[in-house]
Amino acid sequence: MKLQKLQKLISAALFTAIICVATYVVQIPMPATGGYVNLGDCFVLTAGLFLGAGYGAIAAGLGSALSDIIAGYAQYAPATFIIKALMAVIVFFVYKALKKSFSGRFSAVAKLIGGIAAEAVMVLGYFGYEAVILKYGIGAAGSILGNVMQGIVGIAAAVALSTAFEKVAGKSKTLSSLFMKG
Repeated sequence: MKLQKLQKLISAALFTAIICVATYVVQIPMPATGGYVNLGDCFVLTAGLFLGAGYGAIAAGLGSALSDIIAGYAQYAPATFIIKALMAVIVFFVYKALKKSFSGRFSAVAKLIGGIAAEAVMVLGYFGYEAVILKYGIGAAGSILGNVMQGIVGIAAAVALSTAFEKVAGKSKTLSSLFMKG
């Protein structure tokens, strides 16, 4: 039991670092909004799928918020922490609820649906935060397209990456013990 908790903690720390780096390093600027599209959502969703709601949420929220701070978007860090943590929770529970219905080679469909639900929370969460907290009003709608594009990339990459992880995990007990289901 202690070993399992240690493995999950180490995996969460690894995902936190990966999410931070993937969000910070791979930035595609969105001139219209002043923001950027990144690959962090791929790992936010993957963390939720493999680490579960608790550890996945912590890794997703912390890694993403740290990236905001490092990149000079500290005003977004509180919202990012909450939104990305919720994304990991949502993808985990939607996938968990649907994986029996979409088993075998169709398990990617359950991941896809979970990813869509999670990314919808991201788009709506940032719109709400910008409109109300940052007081952009309806001007916050300008970031919706960029966030949708980020979501699409994140979902596609997460479904592919998590499927690849599962195939490798089936062949390697070391990897399968690293990413333990929540």
